[in-house]
Amino acid sequence: MNTAPINTKGCLFLVPTPLDFGCAEQAPITQVLPEATLACAAGIRHWVSENAKTTRAFLKRVAQTHPLLVPLPEQSITELPRQVHKKGDHLSGFDGKPLLAAALLGHDVGLVSEAGMPAVADPGSSVVRAAHELGLRVVPLVGPVSLLLALAASGLNGQNFAFVGYLPQDAVERGARLKQLEALAHKTGQTQMWIETPYRNAAMLSALLQNLQGATRLAIASGLTLASADIQSRSVAQWKKGLLGPDNHTPAVFAIGP
Repeated sequence: MNTAPINTKGCLFLVPTPLDFGCAEQAPITQVLPEATLACAAGIRHWVSENAKTTRAFLKRVAQTHPLLVPLPEQSITELPRQVHKKGDHLSGFDGKPLLAAALLGHDVGLVSEAGMPAVADPGSSVVRAAHELGLRVVPLVGPVSLLLALAASGLNGQNFAFVGYLPQDAVERGARLKQLEALAHKTGQTQMWIETPYRNAAMLSALLQNLQGATRLAIASGLTLASADIQSRSVAQWKKGLLGPDNHTPAVFAIGP
């Protein structure tokens, strides 16, 4: 007789969302998330999120194709603390275990960010780490990841790359950081990638053209997964000929390399 204990704990599902957060247009959700991901999201009622409002908006879109387990007003959505947003999961000392109480009672919990895969270029890794420490099963679902889509379309080195988060806002510090990343890219061949708040896209492009060498390759991908997606990859010297970059409303991924 098999007397092994039955695991009654819930799972932590890492639920990706469309990349069109903050964009003027939205892609049909069935074009960017597979059936299995949508069905799983519809069956979850306990959520840990970056933003409760955008999570409800996401679930409303899911409900257009898959009936939710419980109506929107009955969804349990807990936001990650502000300190996790500002300092990052690994620097804030945040303990995510209390957010997973429902999973210990046997309920599945979904982790979601405002766009793309949670815990990748977004908060949430502290919750994933807590789930492992609590012995919960962690299940990443299939969906769009802006960094990988941008890298694949860049023509830059996809065998060796680094995501460096956000660059400094101060112009002098940002220029120094760009030169540091450029030197590293040329020395190692490693693609350097980062993101920026959309309203600073123009300032970032200006800083890139002012501080990088003409031969350095610069790729910028914006509006990924949308019909209006714009992906450009060329040398800095070519960019300086007056080519337009992303507007100040659309999320973008920046990448440089030799």
